[in-house]
Amino acid sequence: MKDYADIESSKLPEYQIDSKIPEGPIADKWTNYKAHQKLVNPANKRNLDVIVVGTGLAGASAASTLAELGFNVYNFCIQDSPRRAHSIAAQGGINAAKDYQNDGDSVYRLFYDTVKGGDFRSREANVYRLAEVSNNIIDQCVQQGVPFAREYGGLLANRSFGGAQVSRTFYAKGQTGQQLLLGAYASLNRQIEKGQVRSFNRREMLDVVIIDGRARGIIVRNLVTGELERYAAHAVVLATGGYGRTFFLSTNAMGCNGSAAIQAFRKGAYLSNLAFTQIHPTCIPVHGEDQSKLTLMSESLRNDGRIWVPKKKEDAEAIRAGKKKPTDIPDEDRDFYLERRYPAFGNLCPRDIASRAAKERCDAGFGVGTGNAVYLDFKYAIERLGADVVRDRYGNLFDMYQMISDDNPYETPMMIFPASHYTMGGIWVDYELQTSIKGLFAIGECNFSDHGANRLGASALMQGLADGYFVLPYTLQNYLSDQIKVSRSTFDTKHPEFDEAEKGVRDRIARLMAIKGTKSPDQIHKRLGHIMWDLVGMGRTLQSLVKAIEELKEVRKEFYTDLRIVGSADDLNTELEKALRLEDFLVMARMMAIDALHRNESCGAHFREEYQTADGEAKRDDEHYMYVSCWKYTGDDEKPILLKEPLKYEAIQVQTRNYKS
Repeated sequence: MKDYADIESSKLPEYQIDSKIPEGPIADKWTNYKAHQKLVNPANKRNLDVIVVGTGLAGASAASTLAELGFNVYNFCIQDSPRRAHSIAAQGGINAAKDYQNDGDSVYRLFYDTVKGGDFRSREANVYRLAEVSNNIIDQCVQQGVPFAREYGGLLANRSFGGAQVSRTFYAKGQTGQQLLLGAYASLNRQIEKGQVRSFNRREMLDVVIIDGRARGIIVRNLVTGELERYAAHAVVLATGGYGRTFFLSTNAMGCNGSAAIQAFRKGAYLSNLAFTQIHPTCIPVHGEDQSKLTLMSESLRNDGRIWVPKKKEDAEAIRAGKKKPTDIPDEDRDFYLERRYPAFGNLCPRDIASRAAKERCDAGFGVGTGNAVYLDFKYAIERLGADVVRDRYGNLFDMYQMISDDNPYETPMMIFPASHYTMGGIWVDYELQTSIKGLFAIGECNFSDHGANRLGASALMQGLADGYFVLPYTLQNYLSDQIKVSRSTFDTKHPEFDEAEKGVRDRIARLMAIKGTKSPDQIHKRLGHIMWDLVGMGRTLQSLVKAIEELKEVRKEFYTDLRIVGSADDLNTELEKALRLEDFLVMARMMAIDALHRNESCGAHFREEYQTADGEAKRDDEHYMYVSCWKYTGDDEKPILLKEPLKYEAIQVQTRNYKS
C-alpha cells in the first residue's frame, strides 16, 4: 500500500479529524445541538449570500428552505431546468418511521436497520439524526401536494424494501423521485418568484474559490455560450450527486459526474470511503457495446417479484441458445436462490448481497439471456393478486421495461442484472455537513455521511431531503452567525483568488482542446469503464486492484496524448463537457481503487474476495478498519494522504450482519 498512499503522515497532529459530534445520548444529540447552536437574526439573513450548486432533492430543498429563512441564494444546475435533476429518476420510494402499518417500526429501528445495512461503517450520530427527521419529510411533502399512494381508508400506503422486516417505504407508483422533486421544485420556484433565489441553469461548476481559507465562490462555465462566470458568497453548498458514472455504464443520467467533488478535493476537501460504491441488483442487463447508460428497475419490484435461475445448467444453456423459454421451466426446476440462501429476508435482502448472489449464479453458469442475467418473475404475484393490482402498483415500470426489452413482463419474467448505481462514499463532512474547508458544505449523495458501506433502498431520497429541508438550514446558520461582520467587498469577484481560479480553468480547457488526438471522450471513458467494472467492480482482489491502478495510468496517458475534442471552447460544446468530466473521473477512479486497496476486509458493497466467510459472505475486520477513510489531495499523480475518523458505536451492538434468520 505504501506504493500508492502516504499513511504515515496521517499520524501528524495537523491531520486529526474533528467530526463535531455533540455530546450526550444519541437520541438527544440533534435536539441539544439545535438548542445551543448560534443563530442569525432575520434582519441579518438578508445580508448573507449562499451558493447552492445542484437542484436535485438535496439542492432544491436546501435552496428553497434557506431562501424561505431569508438568505440570498444563488442556485446553479447543469440542466436546462432544475426539474431535470437526476433525482427525477428515483422510482421506488422514500423511507420514514411513521409505523402506519403498525408492524413494529420506530425511529430506533430505522436507525438500526440503516447502520446494519451499511455493515457498521457509517457515523452513528448522523444516521440517528436522519431517522429522527424522516417523519418530518413525509409531512412536508404531503403539504406540498406530493401524491403518495394511499390505503383505502386514506392513510398513506407503505411497502417493503431491502434490509427491513417492516413496511416503511412511502411511494407514488414508480415515480416517487419525480413527484418529490416536483414538490421541491414548486418550493424553489416560489422563492425564485420572490427574488430570494437567483436561478442559473445550464451552468457547470469548474472550480471552487478559496479566500483566506474559506470557500467564497465558484467559477462556472455557461454551457450555452461557453463563457466563464464568477460568483461570490459567504458560503458554498455542493449538492451535486455521486460519481457512479466512473464506470461509464451506470443507472445514472449521462450528465451525472463527480467533478464538483474533485474540484473540492483539489482545493483541500477530503474524499471518504470511495470504495463503497453500490451495485444495484435490479437493472436491465447490458445488451451491447453501443449503450451509453443502463436502466434501473425499481427495488420495489422485489416486493412481489421472485428472483430465480434454472436449477439445471442444461436448462440455462438451452435458454441462452434460444431453444427454451423461461416459461418452459417448471417451478420445481427453478432455483429461487435468494429465498434459499436468505430465508428471513428472501428477495428483500440488501442490495449488495442480492447483487453478489446474482453474479455468483451467473459466474457458475446458470445465467440467462447473454449469460449475465437472472429472472424477476411476476407470475406468482399475478396469480395471487391479479394483474390489475400488479398493474396499479408497478404499471409504469412494466411499460418502461417492455419499451426497452420488447418483452411483456405480465407474460414472461423480466431479465435483470446488477449495475453501478449509487455512491455511498463522497466528500467528507462533519456532523454539521461542513467539509474540511471552512464555508464549504456538501449534502445529499455527494457527501459520505449516512449510508456506510451499503445504502438501503429508499434511503437516498430520505437523506437528500433531510439534509436540505431539516439539517443544513440549522448547521449553516451556526457557521454564518459570525459572517455578518464580513463585508462582501472582502471576497467579491474582483479578488485575485477569482482571477487565479478563472485562469486555471481557462488553461485547463486550452490544454485539453490543444491535444487534437484521435479518440473521443466517450471512447476513452468506455475503456475506463471496462477497467473499473472488471477490476474494481462487485468483486475486487489485491491483484485486480493493483492491475487497475497500473491500467489507469495507461488510460490517463491516452487521455492526455490522444484525446480529440471537436468544436470550439467558446460555444456550446458537449464534447468539451464530457472531456472535462472524464479528466475528473480519471482522478476519482484512481482514488476508488486506492481506497479499495487499502481496506483489507470485505464490508457491504466493498467485497475483497480474499476476505469472505466459508459460505461466501463479507468478512469484516472491525479491529483494524472500523473507521472512515479520509483522503487528502497531494497531486493528481502523487500519493494521497490517508486520515482516519474512528467509528464509535454507543447505541448499537456491532455484530455480523445476518439476513438468513
